[in-house]
Amino acid sequence: QVQLVESGGGLVQAGDSLRLSCAASGVTFSHYTVGWFRQASGKERDLIARISRTFGSTYYADSVKGRFTISGDNAKNTVYLQMNSLKPEDTAVYYCAADPGVGLRDYERDFDYWGQGTQVTVSS
Repeated sequence: QVQLVESGGGLVQAGDSLRLSCAASGVTFSHYTVGWFRQASGKERDLIARISRTFGSTYYADSVKGRFTISGDNAKNTVYLQMNSLKPEDTAVYYCAADPGVGLRDYERDFDYWGQGTQVTVSS
């Protein structure tokens, strides 16, 4: 049974940092494409960062490029999202997702497995 568990969310001030973790069981993350999505209240769930299988190439949405970093730890079977210089507009529920397929994974429908989400709130 595949299970993804996010942690690390919270309430911070603008300019602060947070590191989100996504721990996996039932899958070997290095064999999957892993993405971090976020969904603000009343908005769609959007991909903000993605790391390819074997923790090779990465992708970032323009809104987070230069501030967020996605990385993976094979030994811990965990993917991280380091978020620096947080802004109020980063406030959202953050989800990690994984998919064993090859090729680009840009949308919700492209990922088979999802975590429960973790809330990030950035105050101004």
